[in-house]
Amino acid sequence: MSIILAIDYGEVKSGIAVSDESQVFAFGLATITTNNLIDYIENYNIKNNITQFVVGQPKRMNDEYSEVEKLIREFIKKLSLRFPDTPIDRYDERFSSKIAFQTMIDAGLTKKNRRNKNIVDKISATIILQGYLKSKEE
Repeated sequence: MSIILAIDYGEVKSGIAVSDESQVFAFGLATITTNNLIDYIENYNIKNNITQFVVGQPKRMNDEYSEVEKLIREFIKKLSLRFPDTPIDRYDERFSSKIAFQTMIDAGLTKKNRRNKNIVDKISATIILQGYLKSKEE
């Protein structure tokens, strides 16, 4: 098997997570400036076999998309042009940031570290990917 890469897309920075080769576990990889995101993914793909992308789908409680969805769709177009043979799925990321924050509290991270958006973005991407992997099992 090969790797699934998940993205928690943000206007300034984006979190990235990857699966193990058996596609059971998700691991936080990095938080990258969004302007460099596709180049980072391309370089990562040189040494790793990414066979699928999962991009978070930000929805509000009333099922409407948040404002960043337009930017995400533009990003997905660019990603699909750069990786035309790699499928891209979406996964509801509605509570990923809140779950990430609670995960940091449960892990005993200090307030200073919990305010670090880089950590939150990476954990959020991991939560998105783990949810996606779990949904594939069902």
